[in-house]
Amino acid sequence: MSDASPLVTIYSTAICPYCVAAKNFLKSKGLGWTEVRIDTDPAARDTMLARTRRTSVPQIFIGETHVGGYDDMMALHRAGKLEPLLAGSAA
Repeated sequence: MSDASPLVTIYSTAICPYCVAAKNFLKSKGLGWTEVRIDTDPAARDTMLARTRRTSVPQIFIGETHVGGYDDMMALHRAGKLEPLLAGSAA
């Protein structure tokens, strides 16, 4: 296991309450993330669609693992599978 935890990437828009909730949850765990705004960058929207096959936001990645949206991330958290993923272990 490496010392560096995987990069968290969130595809989001300015007016998305679930995006805010996801970022607040990550912040509460002391985590940072890279935010990709698909409302201001059409190419980013295309990239998100190609990576996820979903059009809704947020779309959350931990490293190269697609977690899904906010509800998906919270379901992983409740199941005890999010923390190992954040730590760089397989879920």
